[in-house]
Amino acid sequence: MPQPTDIKLRTASRLLEVQFDDGSHYQLPFEYLRVFSPSAEVKGHGGGEGVLVTAKQNVGINGVEPVGNYALRLLFDDGHNTGLYTWSLLHELGRDYQRNWARYRQRCAEAANPG
Repeated sequence: MPQPTDIKLRTASRLLEVQFDDGSHYQLPFEYLRVFSPSAEVKGHGGGEGVLVTAKQNVGINGVEPVGNYALRLLFDDGHNTGLYTWSLLHELGRDYQRNWARYRQRCAEAANPG
């Protein structure tokens, strides 16, 4: 699994920028990271897509804490801080951003217009 070589928190543009040793480079919006949190609160405890988290367009990140040599804990300004973003998860979130975000937008539209 690729390892990060550089991680930058871009608070003004609300992006977490991550470069990996395989040459990949991702700019992950804070909102995206928040709604795709790996926490049990968001993921749920069963299968499926987990809890639909909305209204996070303006969420910020107050801090980033390293967890060993394998993950980050992101400290969101809405108080959420329980998910561990492993290197593999950050890589997957970057790689699959377009597909994940399209599905998230679809789920939000379905929730707003049920039936």
